Amino acid sequence: MTGSRYLVTAGDFRFLFDCGLFQGLKELRLRNWDPFPVDPSTIDAVVISHAHIDHTGYLPRLVKEGFAGPIYCIDATFELMQIMLLDSAKLQEEEAYYATRKGYSKHASPQPLYTSEDARHVFPLVKECKYDERIKIHDSVDIVFRDAGHLLGAAITEVFIKGDSQKKKIVFSGDLGRYHDAMLHAPTAIHQTDVLFIESTYGNKDNPFVDPEKDLSRIVNETLFNKGVLLIPAFAVGRTQELLYYLSKLMKENKIPDVPVYIDSPMAISTTYLYFKHPEYHKVKFDQHEFALEMETNMLVFVKTSAHSKTLNEIKSNAIIISSSGMMTGGRILHHMYQRLRNKQDTILIAGYQAEGTRGRKLLDKDPTIRIFGEEVPVKCKVENMTSLSGHADREELFQWMKTFESPPKITFTVHGEGGDLKKYGEAIRERMKWNVIRPDYEQTVNLFQGI
Repeated sequence: MTGSRYLVTAGDFRFLFDCGLFQGLKELRLRNWDPFPVDPSTIDAVVISHAHIDHTGYLPRLVKEGFAGPIYCIDATFELMQIMLLDSAKLQEEEAYYATRKGYSKHASPQPLYTSEDARHVFPLVKECKYDERIKIHDSVDIVFRDAGHLLGAAITEVFIKGDSQKKKIVFSGDLGRYHDAMLHAPTAIHQTDVLFIESTYGNKDNPFVDPEKDLSRIVNETLFNKGVLLIPAFAVGRTQELLYYLSKLMKENKIPDVPVYIDSPMAISTTYLYFKHPEYHKVKFDQHEFALEMETNMLVFVKTSAHSKTLNEIKSNAIIISSSGMMTGGRILHHMYQRLRNKQDTILIAGYQAEGTRGRKLLDKDPTIRIFGEEVPVKCKVENMTSLSGHADREELFQWMKTFESPPKITFTVHGEGGDLKKYGEAIRERMKWNVIRPDYEQTVNLFQGI
């Protein structure tokens, strides 16, 4: 599911599509520390679909190990990447520090995978692009980014490869958004390709779009009635802004009480401003001045310092805290969980996909304790799950997008998914679409155009 990376060799040109960090299960996270499967200095370019860490989080390490070529992505993706990679580096530096201080690492001197300085070395390599532009990344390779929905600046990528006697096309779906997202556009229809790489996050799951307002208002009202605090682990990029949109709407319509909403994520605060800077990438039309005034009210509180964050532990009731990271793999959310998982009156709302092995998945699986800072913390609070806020297309939406192809791809690869679900998804595509489907293995090499 995580660690998306695809290496394409076309003649004398080699480019990497996405450069993600592995997250979740320990056996996957350990791959981040393995030597990269090829020498990074031999890679000529990197193409990035969107800013999420499972698609970009390995870039600082790749550059540290010798990659020095251009990195192509949508301009909004670059701005999000700067925020997210620096945050990722900081989390790893903090994790190494805590492991040393608490003594829960097996290593005598725990080190981060990369540092903030390593992350900054990525930024000068980035080439900012726009949707629907044809970009030449090599004499024989052009790319075009199309709007994928899912996240500000997320892209479906068309790759055009010109050989000595013929031309071929590859399409990487990246992560596809929903067709009825409140803020982002529907994924762009693509009509032709020779080879398709299709994401599989919800490939074997139906998650019909349901207006999340009813569930969100119920959860907020029940938590406040119980004199508790609602804690929402949320991705700082995308999910937090969506939650703000709905919470603001519900308060204005008097469907939930006006209570303080604490945004405890510097990254989320920075990201929110990008929605004003790039209105062409989303559907919400709001007035910047009006929003600035609203931010100054007591209802929306931006928590900018760790000292302020710690004071939130003293709040016993009538508050909503939104903090990152969304899968509870690191960040300020861990301190809040450490305090609030034990409280029967509090509620933790999981509002996004949780990869296997993450704390979020363990909460969904009703584990009685969650390991935080080397300690098993008992889960006594109420745990709620809202799949309606997911930014990923579900199974039927993925098929809806695939049906826009006017002719079948010669090969379709199911990628960015998990085990048995990935297998069933591939079987469903074969049955429903009559397409040739391959589920690739880790580090498998395939000759894409042999015989086609």
